[in-house]
Amino acid sequence: MLAAVLAAVRPADRAAMEAASARMDSLAKPPRSLGKLETLAVRLAGMTGQVHNQVKKRRILVFCADNGVCEEGVSSAPQSVTLAQTINLTRGLTGASCLAKHFGDELRVIDVGVMCDVPCPEVINKKVACGTQNFLRAPAMTRQQALEALKAGVEQACIAKAEGVEILGVGEMGIGNTTTSSAVLAALTGLDAEAVTGRGGGLTDGAFDRKKQVIAAGLALHRPDPADPIDVLAKVGGFDLCAMCGAFLGAAAERLPVVIDGFISVVAALCAARLCPDARDYMIASHVSFERGYLPAVKELGLEPFLQLDMRLGEGSGCPLAFLTVEAACAVMNEMATFEQAAIDDGYLADIRRGDAFTVKEQEKA
Repeated sequence: MLAAVLAAVRPADRAAMEAASARMDSLAKPPRSLGKLETLAVRLAGMTGQVHNQVKKRRILVFCADNGVCEEGVSSAPQSVTLAQTINLTRGLTGASCLAKHFGDELRVIDVGVMCDVPCPEVINKKVACGTQNFLRAPAMTRQQALEALKAGVEQACIAKAEGVEILGVGEMGIGNTTTSSAVLAALTGLDAEAVTGRGGGLTDGAFDRKKQVIAAGLALHRPDPADPIDVLAKVGGFDLCAMCGAFLGAAAERLPVVIDGFISVVAALCAARLCPDARDYMIASHVSFERGYLPAVKELGLEPFLQLDMRLGEGSGCPLAFLTVEAACAVMNEMATFEQAAIDDGYLADIRRGDAFTVKEQEKA
C-alpha cells in the first residue's frame, strides 16, 4: 500500500505555476505587492494543475490516539482528556471544531488509538490499538501497527478527494503527543531533546525537565533509524502521527492541497516528506506554532508559514484560519482585473520589473 501511494505522488505542475505567475504579474497592482497571497496562488496552481482554483469545500481530519509515555508524567493533563475531547470535537465544542463550524468547514474525527472504546457514533473507528506502549520501556508500536495507522490516514485523504473536497487540513487529539512529536523530530533531524521540546499544554519546571529526560532516554534506548521514518514512528511516535503522515501522503497522491496545523502536524508532514520528497509540494504551512520544536521542523521541511498568532492548541485549529487565507489568494487570482481589463498601460513598470525596486536597505539588513 505504501509503495503504491508513494509511486502515485507527482511533483507540482511547473507549467501551471509559470502560467499562474504570469497571470499574477499581469494583474493591476505593483509587482509582488500581495506578497504571500501571490505565492499561495501560484503554489496552488502547481498542486491542482490549474491556474484558477477555488477552495469552497474544505475538510479537517482530526486523528485521535493515546500515548503510553504519559505514564512518565510528561503531560499536565490526564489521559481521560483524549476521550473527552475526541467526543467534543464532533459537537463543535473544542477550539478547532468551533472554528470549523463557524466558517462552514467539514470536520472528520478518526479514532486510531484512543485507549478505550469511544461511545460516539460520529467518531470514525479506525482504532489500531488502545494506545501505544510507553516508549521509555518498549517500542511505541510494531512496524505493522505503524503502517496500519498510516493506511487509515491515506484512506481518509482519498475519501475526501472522492467526495469533492478541495482542500484538507490535518490535526490531532492525544494527550502526550508533544512528547512523541519531539522524540520523532529529534530522531529525524539529529537535534537533541533540549532543542525540540516545549512545555506542550503547560508544565512545571520539574515536569518539563522530566519530559526532556524521557525523550532523550527513549531515543538512546531504541536508536530509531533517521533514514527510515516508519522505524522512527514505530519506536517513539504515536498512532495519531502515523495517520497524519498517511493523510499528507494521500493528499499528495490525489493532488489535493493540504494544510499543516501546528507542531504535531508539521512533524507528521516532515515524516511524509522524508518518505516522499515530492509530497511537500502539496503542503501549506499555516501558522507559526508557539511550541519550541515547530521552527526547526518547518525549516527542515522547507516551507514558510504565513500566520503569526502565538497559537499552540493543536487539534487542527489553525486550519480554518489558513483556509480563509488560501481562499483570499484564489479570489485575487480569479477576480482581480488585469492591467488590460483595467485600461491601464503598464509600460511604466518595465524598469521596476527588472529588479527589486521595493526593498529598502534597512529592511535588507533586518
